[in-house]
Amino acid sequence: MDNLKPPHKPGALLNDLESIRELLDDDLDPPLLTEKFDPDDIPLLSDIVPAAHTVASPRPHVAAGTATGMASEHELRQTVQRAIGRDNEINRLDSELRAAAQLLLQDVIDDFVPQIEAELQRRLQARLHRLLPPRR
Repeated sequence: MDNLKPPHKPGALLNDLESIRELLDDDLDPPLLTEKFDPDDIPLLSDIVPAAHTVASPRPHVAAGTATGMASEHELRQTVQRAIGRDNEINRLDSELRAAAQLLLQDVIDDFVPQIEAELQRRLQARLHRLLPPRR
């Protein structure tokens, strides 16, 4: 059976959690209820998430009736075209792979057909000798 580890003592677990907390930056602490916050700092579902290697810029304050920071129609079209291109490339590669697999399977069949045919012929002859006695 598997070796079971003895359960950690609560004190050791608390020490581990404390060391993890010390490693993390204090800026990650949630704000206190007495602190004020800027509502514009809360991300919205419509916000564009920056890539991991870029620095997040503050969300611009947008007046009513203007664009809300969403991607432009041109950017969306380009993204869709790239996705379609990738799908077409994947489909092309899939078709080529399937065709190559069919050729390989056909080569294997061609290589083994003579052996299979010879084995079938041998078995048929053996069965015929059992079913039909030789003529005298």
